[in-house]
Amino acid sequence: MMEDRGGSPELFVFLASTVHDMKNSLSVLGGTLESLLGKHAPASQDASYPQMAHMLYQTRRLSDNLMQLLALYKEVGKPTYPFEPVTVPLGELVHQVASQSRVLLDAKDIRLDLAFSEELLWTLDEDLVIGVLCHAINNAVRYTRDRIRLSIVEQDGMLEFRVEDNGMGFPPSMLEAGAVVGQGVNFLTNSSGLGLFFASEVAKMHKRRQRGGSIRLENGGPLGGGCFVLTLP
Repeated sequence: MMEDRGGSPELFVFLASTVHDMKNSLSVLGGTLESLLGKHAPASQDASYPQMAHMLYQTRRLSDNLMQLLALYKEVGKPTYPFEPVTVPLGELVHQVASQSRVLLDAKDIRLDLAFSEELLWTLDEDLVIGVLCHAINNAVRYTRDRIRLSIVEQDGMLEFRVEDNGMGFPPSMLEAGAVVGQGVNFLTNSSGLGLFFASEVAKMHKRRQRGGSIRLENGGPLGGGCFVLTLP
């Protein structure tokens, strides 16, 4: 008899519930750290300030990973994915991303530059795209010296989001992971690949007139560092 490797539905539900509970706890911890950091100026002489800033970065990173695991569980474990595209003013989307990233960037003394058209509208799943962009910014914190740039441009009927930094660029292992992300998750790179895989899945969900979304990693751009690019139809 062939062994059933699909796993029981009860186990899937238990694991998803546990991950959700862990994410909620991390959200509480992150909120507490944000509140504490918000009471001090970035140039504070308090020796605990950089330590709290690093704790917030790691908390955001773990929370992102758990959010992505939950979303991928919903895709695998349930018959339909909660994909809800709506027409969104991109100005509102960008300001939400900037707001969610503000405390961490201020704590790390990193400037966020924004380049986009306030009048531009696009149909997309706002929550998923915000999640991808916030994760990309959190990842850029690891590589940048002191600047990150989020830009959005429309080209040939496609919308391109770019998250760039002024660091030394992505290492070869990350560029390789970005190139093969569609073939599966590479757990041997410096990153688990979960964030790239999740971003790739979100991009692919967006389809219009036989055209689908995509992601890529590259080095260069206006700031000369690493670039994460999300393209949506």
